[in-house]
Amino acid sequence: MALLILRALFVMVSVGIAVLIFNSSAMQSADVWVPWAVLAAMVALPLTVIGIDGLFRRKDLTTITAVYFGLLIGVFLAYVAMLALTPILPMRPSDPLRTWLPLILGCVLCYACTSLLLQTRDDFRFLIPFVEFARDVRGLRPNVIDIMTIVDGRIADLAEAGIFESRFVVPSFVLDELQIAASSSDKQRRTRGRRGLDVLARLRANEAIDIDVIAPRDTTEDMSMETRVVDLARQLGGRVVTIDGGLAKLAGVQTVPTININDVSLALKPTFVPGDSVNVRLVKQGEEPDQGVGYLEDGTMVVVENAREQIGRSVQVSVTSTLQTSAGRLVFARPLSHSA
Repeated sequence: MALLILRALFVMVSVGIAVLIFNSSAMQSADVWVPWAVLAAMVALPLTVIGIDGLFRRKDLTTITAVYFGLLIGVFLAYVAMLALTPILPMRPSDPLRTWLPLILGCVLCYACTSLLLQTRDDFRFLIPFVEFARDVRGLRPNVIDIMTIVDGRIADLAEAGIFESRFVVPSFVLDELQIAASSSDKQRRTRGRRGLDVLARLRANEAIDIDVIAPRDTTEDMSMETRVVDLARQLGGRVVTIDGGLAKLAGVQTVPTININDVSLALKPTFVPGDSVNVRLVKQGEEPDQGVGYLEDGTMVVVENAREQIGRSVQVSVTSTLQTSAGRLVFARPLSHSA
C-alpha cells in the first residue's frame, strides 16, 4: 500500500512540474504543440521509471525511515548531478532547462531512492544511531542448522514452540547429504536421511517458521561438513544450532555463536520416563559383558541390561532411567520380551 501511494504521488508531482512549466514565461511564446509535448513527457517519465522499478520485485523496509532517507539521498544526488552536468550542458543562465532540470532530477532521484529503500528490508536495517547491514538473510541473526540437528528432530519442536524468532538456514550441502542418505542402500542411513527430510518438510509446512536453503561462498568440498557449516554461519553473521559437541567447540574457537540443543534439553523434561516401553534393535555389545546397545531413529543410544544374547535382534525394552549430557541423551533399559 505504501509503495502504491508513493507511485501515485510520484505521478502527481511530475504532472505538477508540467503545470509549473506551462505557467513559465518561456512557454508563453512557444508553439502550441510544446505544452502538450511537455505534459506527455512528464506523464511518461514517472510511468517509465515505475515500470523499470517494477521489474525489481521483492523489497521492503520501514516506511517512515525509507521515505526520510530516500528524500534526503535523492536531493543530495540531484544536487551532485547538477554540479556535474552544469559544465557539460550548453545552458545559458536564462535557459529554461537550467531552471527545471534540477527539479526533474530531484523528483526522479527522490522516487528511485525512496522506492529502493522501501523494497530492501532484507538487505538494510536502519537502526538508530547506526545502519546495520544484514547479509543474505532477512531479520535477526539467522540460525544455521547442521545435519545431525535436523535428523535429531527436536529443532522442529523448539521452533514450533516459538523459542526462535529469527529464521533457519539449511546449508545446501547439508540438504544434498540428506537426499543422498535417503537413497542409500544402508537401511539405518536411509532411515536417518528420510527422517531428516521429514523434519525439514515439517519446518517448511509451518507458516510461523522461515527457512532458507543457502549455498556458502568461497568454500571447497575438501573442507569438512562441520567447517563449512561454521563458515556459512560466519558469512551470514548468524549462529550455529547443533547437537554435536565437537561442532559447538569448533564454532567457539572461531568465535561463532552456538546453541547446543542438548544443553537446552538439560532443563526440559526427559523424553522417556522409567516404565516406558520402547522397541529397539541391538547392534553391538555395551561396556559391560551383559549389555546390548541399540539406537533409536533420532540417534539416541539405548543401553539394555542382560541383552547380550539379543544383539542383532529387535527387542521390546522397559526404560529404567535416562541421562542427558551435552554429548547427547542416554537411555538405560531392561528387556521385556524377546522377538526377532
